[in-house]
Amino acid sequence: MKKQALKTLVTAVLLTSTMMLSACSGDNTTNNSTGANSNNSTSPADSTNSDNGQSNAGNASNAPANEPGNTTNTNTNTNTNSNSAPDNTTSPSNDQSQTTKDLKAMLTLAKDGKVKGIPFTADKGLIDDVEKDWGKADKTDFAGKGMYATYAKKHAVIGFNKGSQIFDVRSDAPELHSYTLKQIEAALGKANNVTKNGSDTIYTYEANKTFELRFIISKDTGKVDHISVFAPADAVNNMAG
Repeated sequence: MKKQALKTLVTAVLLTSTMMLSACSGDNTTNNSTGANSNNSTSPADSTNSDNGQSNAGNASNAPANEPGNTTNTNTNTNTNSNSAPDNTTSPSNDQSQTTKDLKAMLTLAKDGKVKGIPFTADKGLIDDVEKDWGKADKTDFAGKGMYATYAKKHAVIGFNKGSQIFDVRSDAPELHSYTLKQIEAALGKANNVTKNGSDTIYTYEANKTFELRFIISKDTGKVDHISVFAPADAVNNMAG
């Protein structure tokens, strides 16, 4: 009986040991499998990095997209420059317009016996008034139908008859020397009368029944030497007889 019980006990111990070994082996297998799966599960993280790489590539692809924008800006600047260029081309036209206005203004003043820059008028003024205001003339010469008093600093010559009445107001102001016959005719048309005085040519425009506007053009320069507002009816010796 004792031997039989001992055999049974040994058998039970061996069986128990075998089962424990089997259980341990199963745990290791499970752990290995779990570890393998765990290790394999880290791979997608690399895929995420790859996606970031693609995302970066996407950003890189945006760089060329900016280039057309720059091109557009360049074109815009070019268009802006091209649009601003014509401003300079208006200057000659403006100059021409101003010249015309100035010449027409001379004719308007001539209708009142006046010349720009000279406060004395033909027909109504007296040489005595000139001398009171400007003093004695630099020189006084007899010419044509009367006497002429020269005031060089004033760029003026005043013609008067023996009754002291002013019949001719002349100006040789520097700004007059730039005018040409072409400009004068463009503004005022053809002269009513053209005469010669030595090498100079006199172009006469009738301002009204009382006054004439005369442009004296030098042969040497082809431009205005001086202008004259002339009252023909006063160019007489009213002290005669």
